[in-house]
Amino acid sequence: MNDLQEFRELGISEELLPALAAKNFQTPSAIQKLAIPLLLSGEKDLIGQALTGTGKTAAFGLPVIQTLEPGRIPRALILAPTRELSIQISDELNSLCGTKPLKIAPFFGGQLITIQLDELKRGVDIAVGTPGRIMDLHRRGKLQLDQLQFAILDEADEMLDMGFIDDIREILALTNPDKRMLMFSATMPQEIMDIAAEFMRPEYEIARTGTQSATNTALTEQYFHEVKREHKLDALMRLIDANNELYAMVFCRTRADVDEVTEKLHAKGYRVEALHGEISQAQRLRVINAFKKRKFPLLIATDVAARGIDVNDLTHVINYSLPQNSDIYIHRIGRTGRAGRHGVAVSFVTPGERRKLKFIEKDIGSTIPQRKLPEIADIIEAKKQLFAENIALLLETGDAEPYLNFAEELCTLGSHPAEAMAAMLKMHFKNELLPESYHEFGTKVKADESSMKKLLLFAGRADGVTVPELLRMICDRTGIRSNQLGKIICRADKTFINAAPADAEKILKTFAKDKEWKFKYDEPREQRGQRAPEERGQSAKKEKRAPGRKKVKTHKPLREEFFKWISDSE
Repeated sequence: MNDLQEFRELGISEELLPALAAKNFQTPSAIQKLAIPLLLSGEKDLIGQALTGTGKTAAFGLPVIQTLEPGRIPRALILAPTRELSIQISDELNSLCGTKPLKIAPFFGGQLITIQLDELKRGVDIAVGTPGRIMDLHRRGKLQLDQLQFAILDEADEMLDMGFIDDIREILALTNPDKRMLMFSATMPQEIMDIAAEFMRPEYEIARTGTQSATNTALTEQYFHEVKREHKLDALMRLIDANNELYAMVFCRTRADVDEVTEKLHAKGYRVEALHGEISQAQRLRVINAFKKRKFPLLIATDVAARGIDVNDLTHVINYSLPQNSDIYIHRIGRTGRAGRHGVAVSFVTPGERRKLKFIEKDIGSTIPQRKLPEIADIIEAKKQLFAENIALLLETGDAEPYLNFAEELCTLGSHPAEAMAAMLKMHFKNELLPESYHEFGTKVKADESSMKKLLLFAGRADGVTVPELLRMICDRTGIRSNQLGKIICRADKTFINAAPADAEKILKTFAKDKEWKFKYDEPREQRGQRAPEERGQSAKKEKRAPGRKKVKTHKPLREEFFKWISDSE
């Protein structure tokens, strides 16, 4: 039975132990073993360095909670780089308080400031927030910073990378000089040491559980695929198709890369979402919460946008774009192989990036091996295995028993029951399990787009339409799978779908009476003016001019130039 004796030996009081037991703490992590005694027994400032997911919040949170007494003005300030991390730290500290009546609250942009002003009015012991909102509240005269016992920078390297250095300096300059200052970070760049030299008291201590090159190689399997730039998307789809239980973050270098990869995967029917700096706060929170609940398996993100997201059970981290340096590489792959789980870090490396990879290997002190991409046979086998596992689960639960009589009838249709089974597999998989349906990098061969019909759906992103949900709806109601359809373009107010003529007709007939989803053929622009007047909803008769009304002449060259301009604008 776990009695949390090791936490007692670190100096944690009996008052906090029930909270640790409730959270199923077993033994202290490496950073907790180093930081907790230093914070409880001394008065020195502290820099704590440890990889993401190793318990840094409890390492500084438990001593702070144990030291503070309840009051009405903040005695501890914790700065974090993002809204999500601020909320996460606040929730974690509240759960560690147990019965101790400390008031802990997060403060961040994107929430009504009146809510936060009311929180401060009621009294806060520990304020957790982003630099921008903390500065805003202080300038309004609502947040006192001159009576702190602790000022803490969490994920300090990320805050510096995100450009918060000036805000951090301004905030720290407003705090009282006798406070204890703590900085916790996964990496320790020179900027961190500069902040320490400027604002920490002399002879500050350092608790380090690993260097910049320390990666959790015991739990994170690392390898790379050499892929030409133009083949990266095909390589990513091959990885997805070959891993049935994939739950991953895919890192791209730029916002444009994120949007392009997400849009193309959507068009192929994959369930993915994007995250980058130009996404609204409300949309960002929706995407992160849905990802944590596993409503979709792949999150395509930039490094900055992904900061502050805490997910412990990722199976993979995929470096779609190789990071610029080893610090970013370490931070990315530190998101998998956490909480004792095995994880995989995969990097796509173009032939021209082999030298950059060598620099990363040198910095982390480890060789990253090269592997071949999954073969077509691997993808087909993965699909078969998943299908077989789902059938085994149904047999185990007994949910398929109501269909036994029908199954026996179907087995009599062929000369052998296996023939009926083969026919059902053909109906379900179409050609997905046939090697000839694939070409290089596992991309399915689609019908010639030029022979397809284009359908127009009178709804788009502004109406909540997403390509994966649309594809699932079409499949559910028509049986037409995503690999049978052509290119899909989802715009703000409308969506275009390319489909074979027979499939297009089937979609139109299926949704003909649907009041919400309205489809029609989208005619080429050059044909729109060639229909008979009655087909365009106009009268075939010429309008008679009123007596005395003169015909207005139109300057032909000007008219043609105007319509050309309209056409080019579209």
